[in-house]
Amino acid sequence: MTIEYGKLTFLEIREKAEAGYMAIVPTGCTEQQGPHTTVDLDTWLATELTIEAATVAYEKYEVKSLVLPTIPFGPTPEHRNYKYGFIDIPQNVYEDLIYSVLSSLADQGFKQILIFRGCGGHYLNSVTDKFNKDYEGSASVTIPQHPYYEVWCKHADPEIPAGHSDSFTTSLAMYKHPERVREDKIFNPHSSEPDWEDPNLDFSKYSETGVIGDPTYANTELGKKLWNDTVDAVAVSLKEVISIGV
Repeated sequence: MTIEYGKLTFLEIREKAEAGYMAIVPTGCTEQQGPHTTVDLDTWLATELTIEAATVAYEKYEVKSLVLPTIPFGPTPEHRNYKYGFIDIPQNVYEDLIYSVLSSLADQGFKQILIFRGCGGHYLNSVTDKFNKDYEGSASVTIPQHPYYEVWCKHADPEIPAGHSDSFTTSLAMYKHPERVREDKIFNPHSSEPDWEDPNLDFSKYSETGVIGDPTYANTELGKKLWNDTVDAVAVSLKEVISIGV
């Protein structure tokens, strides 16, 4: 079974839409991820996690879905002061883009759409509210909660400082893409906790390295456990969205 929207012809996509498949829109980001992980972390994470979760959801729960190509850019002004490695899309442009993607899918007949945010800092509630109002009765979009904290607490110490390029995401990278991890550059930057609600958030005020939290507890074995449980948790969220309906 083909899960990926981009690997189908338009006629095959028509068949999937008519058969009631859900469309999954992964959103990534291009931004600094500290000195030890690559700037595409949020994008490959969203891509691979949604594809694997959609596969598991089909095999375990008979959830039929298609995963769109991941959007690799988004708002990232909080990383600008690190000078390199960012592509920063203004919030209003980003929201227009996301709405256009959603409306394109609805116009193709997809009734249920799910946005999976690779970057936790992207806020899209205004877009989803507008879309659900505009397409009420014909299509709906959902943004599930990330299961990351619960999965981390299951396998590791919740007291370990976290936030960005921490031991959670570094462990995932070490397991899935060790070639994207510079292990010799992993160290505790002793960053401080940002005000996550600050509309003018600037990571450079809290961390010289760009890391928020402590990545030194990361390892490959932990990454495997975290990855597998996260895939399973996302698969369950896909099942829950399907069960709600439009």
